[in-house]
This record gives sequence, structure tokens and C-alpha cells, in this order.
Amino acid sequence: MQGRAEAVPDREIACRGCQLHSVIIYYINYCPVQYFFLAMDPCRNLGGPGFLLSQIGSHAASRFGERLAPLQLTPADAGILRMLSSSPGISQQELAGRLRVHPTRLVALIDGLEQRSLVERRPNPDDRRQYSLFLTPQGEDLLHKVGRAARDHQEDLLRSLTKQEREHLIVLLHKIADDQGLAPGVHPGYSRQR
Repeated sequence: MQGRAEAVPDREIACRGCQLHSVIIYYINYCPVQYFFLAMDPCRNLGGPGFLLSQIGSHAASRFGERLAPLQLTPADAGILRMLSSSPGISQQELAGRLRVHPTRLVALIDGLEQRSLVERRPNPDDRRQYSLFLTPQGEDLLHKVGRAARDHQEDLLRSLTKQEREHLIVLLHKIADDQGLAPGVHPGYSRQR
């Protein structure tokens, strides 16, 4: 772990050294050379792609939540604001369908945003039984702050990658998301909210 230095007794270092020495001798004597180098690859034993995607996804979601906390928003709130910005006047039912969230859960989320004067419900001119949802000016201002937080978050998360590596990563992640049937631009966490 970076930044942590733990005191390890000398006997444990010596013991670990003996174990490593034994492994090296085993591979030299009993395994073809290519297996020796595979076994010595530190990346090989740190988890497969599924684990790494899950680990990074959990870390990224947690850190993004921390960035939104000063704005008194959750990632779910930020996603709704973003969706309303791109689809002003959308009905609650249509929004629930796009987000794949249970309609009663969405009502509670919209209620909270409306109480903070970030979202406005207006009667739908085409169907009086429905409401159309819009961002208020306060909601638009807050969404700009969310955008800055998201850009800073992305930069922090990907700072070890070059521009070309980032572009390649995005292509690969889109390919995986498409193959898994994930809705573009919608976090699958909404569908788990009840």
C-alpha cells in the first residue's frame, strides 16, 4: 500500500525470502522458462479483469460520492439532474424507464430535488395525468458544479494514463458496456434502488 510503512520483524522478512527462494528454485528446476516469468509477473496475482473493473468501479463511485457531498447531492441526484438537462420536459414515467429505476423510488428522489428547488414539476400539456420535469435555474447552476466535480474526478482517476491510453480505455469500456446490454449514460445502480 502506498504511503504506509509497516514494521516487519526481521524473521518474517527472512522467512518470506526463503519462501520466495524456494519458489524460484522450484520454477527453475521443474517449469519451462516461460512459466517462470509468468509466475514472477506481479500483475498475474492481483486479480483478473472482472475483479479489477469491480474494484475500480467501487473506488470511483465512492470517490465521486465524496466529491458530491459538499454540494449536498448523491450520485443518483446528479444523474437525474444530468438527464433532465438533456431531456427537459420529460415525464416521470419516461425518466423512470430510461433510468431503469422503480417509479416509486424515482418519485422520492424527485421530491427531494424539488424540495431543494432544483427540479420543477409542471403539468404535462399533452396528458394532465402526468408531470413534466424541468431543471430550475438553481438546478442548472448546481449541475455546472457537478460537471466541474466530474471532470476533476475523471482527471484524478485517470491521471496515470496518457491521452491515447484514455481513448483506448474508453473504446474498450464502451465495447464491454454494449455487450452487457447497459443503457448508455445510465448507471446500473438505479435499477437496484427500490
